[in-house]
Amino acid sequence: MKTNTLISNRVAQIPKSAIHEMTRLSKEVNDVAFLSWAKPTTGAPEHIREGAIAAIKKGLVDGYSENLGILELREEIVKKLKRDNNINAGSSEIMITVGAIEGLYASVLAFVDPGDEVIFPSPTYSTHIRQVIVASGKPVIVPLIEEEGFRLDIEGIKNAITPRTKAIIYCSPSNPTGTVFSEKQLRQLAEIALDNILMIINDEAYEYFTFDGHEHFSVASIPEMKKNVISCFTFTKTYAMTGWRIGYLYADEEFIPQINKAHIPMAICAPVVSQYAALAALKGPQDCIDKFRKHYLNARNLMCDRLDRLNSVFEYQKPSGSYLMFPKILLKEGEDSTAFCKKLLKEARVSTTPGIAFGPTGRSHLRMSFCVMEDEINKAFDRMEKYF
Repeated sequence: MKTNTLISNRVAQIPKSAIHEMTRLSKEVNDVAFLSWAKPTTGAPEHIREGAIAAIKKGLVDGYSENLGILELREEIVKKLKRDNNINAGSSEIMITVGAIEGLYASVLAFVDPGDEVIFPSPTYSTHIRQVIVASGKPVIVPLIEEEGFRLDIEGIKNAITPRTKAIIYCSPSNPTGTVFSEKQLRQLAEIALDNILMIINDEAYEYFTFDGHEHFSVASIPEMKKNVISCFTFTKTYAMTGWRIGYLYADEEFIPQINKAHIPMAICAPVVSQYAALAALKGPQDCIDKFRKHYLNARNLMCDRLDRLNSVFEYQKPSGSYLMFPKILLKEGEDSTAFCKKLLKEARVSTTPGIAFGPTGRSHLRMSFCVMEDEINKAFDRMEKYF
C-alpha cells in the first residue's frame, strides 16, 4: 500500500505553504535579502522577558493553567478591550490561545460543519482558508477591489451568500494587503451577518499598526453583534513576541465553552510561561507599541519610495496598516508569482512570498514585509534594481 493513500483527503488537497517554502528555499541561498516573512526583527521588550523570568523563578510555569487561561491575564485583557477596542467584555468571555491562529482554528471548528460555506474577502491570509478546508468546510472567495485600495466588495459578499453560508472571516489590518477596512464598511458587513444569521470571525493581529489617519475598528464593539462575532487577537505582533505563541479571543459567554471543546484537544492551555510574559506586556510600559508603529511607518515609506523607482516592474496600493504590502507584478512572467519569486530568490537573492499563497486573486502579486530593518529593505531593492 502506498503511504499517500493513508493521508486524509482534507489534508492531501492542501498545497504546501508558499510562505514556509520560500523560507526553506532561502536557506539554500547565501546572503539573502529577506522580505518574505511577517516576523519582526526586533525582539520582545525587556519588561516582557523579565516578567517571564520572574514567573519561572517563582515556579509558576511548570504546570497547566486552567484551559481558558490565567484569570489575572484575562482580567487585564478585559481592561485592554474596553480601553482600546470599545468592547465590553467579562473575563468569562476571554480565552487565552496559542497565538491568534489557534483561536481562529478553534472558532472555525466550533461553528463550521462539513459542507458549510465560509466567505473570505481575498486576498487573505492563507492559513485562514486552510483552517476551513481542514474543518471540511468550503471557502468562498470574494475578491477585494484592488484599484480602490483593496476595499471590501460589499455587494459581492451579499451575492455570495447561500443557504449553506455559515461565516465570514477577514483580517483587518489585512495580511497580505495592508488594508485597514473602514468602520463604515465593517458596519455594513455586520448588517449582512445579522440579516443572514452569520458568524463573523475576525483576525485583529495588526490592530495597533495603522497609518495616515486610518483607524482600526472592532466589529465586536457593535452591541447588536454580541452573538455574531468572535474576535481574535495576539501578543505576537503587538509586542514582537512571535516565538512566544500567545494570543486570545473574545466571544459571547455562551460560545466560550463550545470553543473550549475545540481548544482543549489542540492545546489544553496556552504555554503558561507565555501567559505570564503576556501579563507583563499588558501591565508594563506601552511606549514600545508606538516605537514599533513609527518604525513600520518609516519602513513602509522607504519601501514605497523604492517601489516607485521600479514602476515598470511593480504597481502597488500603499498599505494603510500592518507591516505588509502586496505589489502587482507588471512583467509577463509575473503571471505566475510562484515562479517569479523563486527566480527572484535564485538570481537576485531577494526572498519574497508568492501572492498566489493568499488566494487566486493574488496570482500576479507578491507579498513584501517591511517589519525588517531599513538596511534590509535597501539591500533587497538595490539588488532588484540591478537585476531588472
